[in-house]
Amino acid sequence: MKKVLIIEDDHDIANLVAINLQDIDCKTDIVHNGEDGVLYATQNNYDAIILDVMLPKLDGIEACKRIRQNRIETPILMLTSRAEEGDKITGIEVGADDYITKPFSVCELIVRVKARIRRYHPDKEPGFVSTPTRFHYDGLMLDIETHKAMLNGKSLNLTVKEFELLSVFMRHPGRAFSRAELLDLVWGHNFNGYEHTVNSHINRLRMKIEKDAANPKYILTVWGIGYKFNDDL
Repeated sequence: MKKVLIIEDDHDIANLVAINLQDIDCKTDIVHNGEDGVLYATQNNYDAIILDVMLPKLDGIEACKRIRQNRIETPILMLTSRAEEGDKITGIEVGADDYITKPFSVCELIVRVKARIRRYHPDKEPGFVSTPTRFHYDGLMLDIETHKAMLNGKSLNLTVKEFELLSVFMRHPGRAFSRAELLDLVWGHNFNGYEHTVNSHINRLRMKIEKDAANPKYILTVWGIGYKFNDDL
């Protein structure tokens, strides 16, 4: 099992990321300020560090700098609500390996974490074997690694959000997701949108994968909750 340190002062975001890291067989430690983040990073062995820029006690830039000064080479992925180019450059200059701006897609973050761990510890690749990246259900195929989707052998032309929605569903067949959960997972925590955004994307996705979008076979409506992927296929 791999281990990831999450340094994030927003408890909701930290918990959301931690829950989804479990899907790729990762154990997590969570701290909510920069000083504790540096302490945990220097006293424990991690396969990746997710580091927010805006933190109490010690900001993420300084925390990253101190972690690297301790000769710790663990991959660091920085999160920030600021999108200025200068912040990104500063983060990379002090030793960050990747940079994601809030609001972010949790699915994208998990894919990036997985990629960084693989590059940092190629010997730990077998640890990912139990977490499939290709899914097949009654003619529908999704390959997360290659970002490819096919239906009955023919490629599907999906948008990024449509692909991420389908990925969430196919990774968790039978689980009902609320529209709010799907907004968090695909569009990012604190996305300034509305739940009808999910509805419209689901409708367009159904038009591409269902024989009859009005009577879907793959993505089912769970009345009063949201949607789920049919686990009886």
